[in-house]
Amino acid sequence: MRGWIDIGRLDDIPRRGARRVVRPCGSPAIAVFRTADDALYALTDRCPHRGGPLSEGIVQGHAVACPLHGWVIALDSGKAEAPDEGCVTTVGVKRIGDRILLSASMLEVDGRPRWKAR
Repeated sequence: MRGWIDIGRLDDIPRRGARRVVRPCGSPAIAVFRTADDALYALTDRCPHRGGPLSEGIVQGHAVACPLHGWVIALDSGKAEAPDEGCVTTVGVKRIGDRILLSASMLEVDGRPRWKAR
């Protein structure tokens, strides 16, 4: 599958908040973040340190702090801020009007779309 999958409206995500998109087969969920200035980012919802749920973290500017141990992850690159080291996979996300779309390639299994937005 190619292209994009509509996962909801911009207003479904609070400013400085996140929404989880669950993937099948034990794949880590995707966290879709909205910043205070309405920029959108999507990352695998797992901190590189201990696997904490980044979607439950605090969005600060264009970064998120992991709720478990406070690691700060850049939303645009998925990289941990120094002195911490590690990286989270970024996912393609875009906005068309008030709709949020994720890259379909991250949401498919065996060529078929499989996902559930929460």
